[in-house]
Amino acid sequence: MLNELFTRYPVLKSCEKDLVNAKDILLNCFNNGNKLLLCGNGGSCADCEHIVGELMKGFLKKRPLPQVLRDKMLENCPEIPQSILNQLQGALPAISLPAFCGLNSAFCNDVDPELIYAQSIIGLGTKGDVVICISTSGNSKNVYAAALTAKALGITVISLTGEGGGKLKPVSDVCICVPETETFKVQELHLPSYHYLCAAVEAEFFAE
Repeated sequence: MLNELFTRYPVLKSCEKDLVNAKDILLNCFNNGNKLLLCGNGGSCADCEHIVGELMKGFLKKRPLPQVLRDKMLENCPEIPQSILNQLQGALPAISLPAFCGLNSAFCNDVDPELIYAQSIIGLGTKGDVVICISTSGNSKNVYAAALTAKALGITVISLTGEGGGKLKPVSDVCICVPETETFKVQELHLPSYHYLCAAVEAEFFAE
């Protein structure tokens, strides 16, 4: 998968070590039954939703439910039809923090807009989880606060940024700093980077 990525996007070769490290961190997270939390603003917010969509349903694979899970679900609820079991897919637990419109707007109004993602991490984050922080500059205040909060809770932080990494780089366990500085160009390289991560993780957990 990496060779294909670098063939299509040679500039990402400079991120090889960080991409591999990020993949290994995610594999460890999901293997241990933990979850992924994501945060970002604007286009990076949309990237959070995109990543969740690739992980919580089939991306390159169909991910049929394993028979042991199907049997357990039937044992718990004999009324569930095979048509439902046949269409449901295996999922990797991932949550986009920008999706919490009610919580985020309330905390923004009542407390501090720079801490909206940090507050969600307080409520949802547990040791063993991973937080992905996406910021093209690496300096988004609410994303940086989220990274600090995760780090303070002992949660692993992966960041996706532009060249240099900004303030996020020194507080991240892994910082994938794609070699661009203009926002739209950074975003253009973030997409194939996280598609690689999603595909590589999916390949480890699902046979189909």
